[in-house]
Amino acid sequence: MQLLKFDWNPITGIDIIGNFKLHFYSLMWVTAFIVGWYIMKRIFTKEKVSLDYLDPLFIYTVLATMLGARLGHVLFYQSELISEDFFSIFLPFKFKGGFEFTGFQGLASHGAAIGIIIGMYLYRRKYKYKSLLWILDRIVISVASGAVFIRIGNFINSEIIGKVTNSSFGVRFIQDEYYKSQITQLTGIKDAKKAYAAVTNDPQFAELLEKVPYRHPAQLYESFCYIFVFLILWYFYTKTSKKDQTGFLFGLFLVLLWTIRFFVEFVKEPQNQERADWLLNTGQWLSIPFVLLGLYFMFVFKPKSAVK
Repeated sequence: MQLLKFDWNPITGIDIIGNFKLHFYSLMWVTAFIVGWYIMKRIFTKEKVSLDYLDPLFIYTVLATMLGARLGHVLFYQSELISEDFFSIFLPFKFKGGFEFTGFQGLASHGAAIGIIIGMYLYRRKYKYKSLLWILDRIVISVASGAVFIRIGNFINSEIIGKVTNSSFGVRFIQDEYYKSQITQLTGIKDAKKAYAAVTNDPQFAELLEKVPYRHPAQLYESFCYIFVFLILWYFYTKTSKKDQTGFLFGLFLVLLWTIRFFVEFVKEPQNQERADWLLNTGQWLSIPFVLLGLYFMFVFKPKSAVK
């Protein structure tokens, strides 16, 4: 079973010029949106909805997701950015401690969920071809597929890591353990890429590698589970009459995705260290309202037209 343990020390992007890098994490976001667009195109075609509404829906979804995810991260996990590096909240650059292109980093899924709901509300106000819940019932199928790629992106970036483990599924996240300045100082190799590579490949630095603990690959746990969230939603949409029960698919998505998130948090390092000693961490507390809201839409909610 030791074959399931491995060291994770990949390149996280391709250098373009200067500090600009094409991050694989950003490519995962692009992939998520493209796949989501094709899923929604298939749904629109299946239900004979004009494709003229699809591109505006795509634009609203992208903007709502990115803004919601970014603002959610800042408000829930890194509020100090508001006073310390305000413009980095909205731009893919870091200004504090020197100008640096960072790409889109620091994105919270809870914020993305809130952003999408608000974005769909604003979209529905302009395009009134279907109800808000009709749109939400279908957009969550695309969102579930996208979540699979986002967590793979987190894994590539060695971020949102799991807790230390002795299980057979442990991964050593080299780049999370040592910062660039640390790894160059410890190895004496000025180039950070070469320094990281040396730690995993050069016996001379075996001692540094041994100090890196094995951790749960929590990102892959989530990504794998989200595949089933997508498949379950797609099954209910294509094979049952539940797609005609207003709000059901939206509620099912909330229950499935945030229940998974709640339990995976038990093997993840808390993102908000100030609340690390609480019974539940920030991600779990934020997940509970989404699950309750989902149950409401699945079993309690009745559209006004159905009320006698």
